[in-house]
Amino acid sequence: MSNGDVSQGRRRFLIGATSVVGGVGVVGAAVPFVASWNPSAKAEAAGAPVTMNVDKIEPGQQVTVEWRGKPVWVVRRSKDMLDRVEEMTPRLKDPESTASSQQPEYIKGTYRSLNPEFMVLVGICTHLGCVPTYRPEVAPADLGEEWLGGFFCPCHGSKFDLSGRVLSGQPAPLNLEVPPYRFDNDATLTIGLDPEAA
Repeated sequence: MSNGDVSQGRRRFLIGATSVVGGVGVVGAAVPFVASWNPSAKAEAAGAPVTMNVDKIEPGQQVTVEWRGKPVWVVRRSKDMLDRVEEMTPRLKDPESTASSQQPEYIKGTYRSLNPEFMVLVGICTHLGCVPTYRPEVAPADLGEEWLGGFFCPCHGSKFDLSGRVLSGQPAPLNLEVPPYRFDNDATLTIGLDPEAA
């Protein structure tokens, strides 16, 4: 074996080793770079969609998630609750939800939802921005015999039904807001994306 063969072998080895080390370095630099494309917690709070599993929510249960720095309520309504929503219609300020700013165009009807079983609302009173409480019980002593369940704002007394529609004669001028949302499948709901974005 000549001296030239040893140099060529050494050269190939050094080129190969340098290439491997360089490749590892590129991958090592690329992983954090690509990971930086994922939205941070701050970015998610500022408006990134929020996905949640809804199949474990019991009928009558309310779950709160944060979207754009606001509380968003998801309530799984029972058959009895849906019947009470129908019964409330004559007592409401805006039963047909005519204020288009309070829900996406695809949210229509009495239940104000894509699936009547699941109600999705921004949990901020339309009067002065307080957070109402979820009061699903019928006729509690503090809300009166005519109360059929819904949301009560403790700040100034506004009352909303189980579809987030404001009762007549309340300080709140509008129904509670319905955010954009979609069902990705039977068990998964994404807040912040419209159905056509699927």
